[in-house]
Amino acid sequence: MSTSFATPAMLLRRRIATYFVGGAEEIPALVRALDGHLVHELSVDIKDGVRESSMVCAVLLAPAEIEPLLDRLRELPSVVSSEPA
Repeated sequence: MSTSFATPAMLLRRRIATYFVGGAEEIPALVRALDGHLVHELSVDIKDGVRESSMVCAVLLAPAEIEPLLDRLRELPSVVSSEPA
C-alpha cells in the first residue's frame, strides 16, 4: 500500500542579525515581522549610549523564505540592516 504525502519544503535553521535604532519601543515591530516563522532563539541587545541596538534570532525557514523575511525586516523604519548571521 502506497501512501502519498506532500513533501514540505526543507526547513533550515537560519540565524539573522538585525541592527536597529529607536531602542526598546521598536522591539514589538521587529517581533511582528517574524510572525509566521518558528523562532528558536531571540536575543535583543540594547545599550545605553549606543546608537544602534541589535536583535539576533534563529528561525526555521525554507531556503526561498530567507530573502523575503530579510526584506520585511529591512522595510521597518527603525532597521539599519538585517543580514544572515
